[in-house]
Amino acid sequence: MNNIKNRIKGCLIGVAAGDAMGMPSSMMSPEKIRRIFGKIDSFLPAPEGHVIHGGMKAGEITDDTLQTLLIADSIIANKGVEPEDIGKRLILWAESIGAFNSMLIGPSSLRALYAIRNGKSVYEAGSAGDTNGAVMRIAAVGIFGRGDVKQTVDAVEKSCIPTHNTNIAIAGASAVAIAIGRGIMGESDFSSILPFVYEAIDEGMTRGVDWYSASIAKRLKLALNIVDNAQSVEEAMTGLYETIGAGVQISEAVPTCLALTKLVKGDPAQAVITAANLGGDCDTIGAISGAVCGSLSGENAFPGEWVDLLSQVNKIDFDYYTNELYALIKE
Repeated sequence: MNNIKNRIKGCLIGVAAGDAMGMPSSMMSPEKIRRIFGKIDSFLPAPEGHVIHGGMKAGEITDDTLQTLLIADSIIANKGVEPEDIGKRLILWAESIGAFNSMLIGPSSLRALYAIRNGKSVYEAGSAGDTNGAVMRIAAVGIFGRGDVKQTVDAVEKSCIPTHNTNIAIAGASAVAIAIGRGIMGESDFSSILPFVYEAIDEGMTRGVDWYSASIAKRLKLALNIVDNAQSVEEAMTGLYETIGAGVQISEAVPTCLALTKLVKGDPAQAVITAANLGGDCDTIGAISGAVCGSLSGENAFPGEWVDLLSQVNKIDFDYYTNELYALIKE
């Protein structure tokens, strides 16, 4: 497998691995995670009575990966990013899993999909979306962007239109998408992609509906400073969780995920383990961090038994998506 394919596959495995590793501890505080699990360093089933994921088994993915693959399917079918097709696919998927009467999808997506079902245009439904659903599913869009800032932000904006068509969501998703794109095109050093990340944030803030939020760029600088000055991984994790946050707001998730990438030096296995123990929206933090680190390090950075389990439990053909996305960006 050539290097670009290796990194595309690493990115996609990273989404699923981070999602499944963080699934049992999602929406828990660090103290509750330690009390229930001690430390998570392998795939575990959701504990009984989990607020969202009750009954899920070890290695099972959630909406983070399912929506990532849904958008990948749309990009492959249309040879590009088509907002109306993404909106239709999201509604069909949400209906198929009974998400409209559950907590299985996030607040921005749920609100927008209800609006589309009730007749609102796909170009209007996402005008208040400001949560991390925009970025958790952005991996294939980042791959499609090939590491070019304008091409990436253009594609991200289109992907965000149905549910997260705000400047803050587009900016946050663009930050992660450009990091992924630079990774699959050959970058391995996180510090070398940071200038592109900040450029993508700035460009993303000029797109979509103007919306209120803390600055992603300023929070990212603060998050990176926390990592740089921490005396241990545990101190950095506490600093990120308490100061930046690890919740559903995109202005928390994106800076924390990118800072985690630096903290673990781009190691995707360590990224998803760290995310699972961080607290907060652990599956989404894991999916995003895993995607970025996977694109920087490639598929071989993951234990083979992880990949086998994720493939078997979830019936994911990582090679299919890798080959299709690779063929698309090489055309």
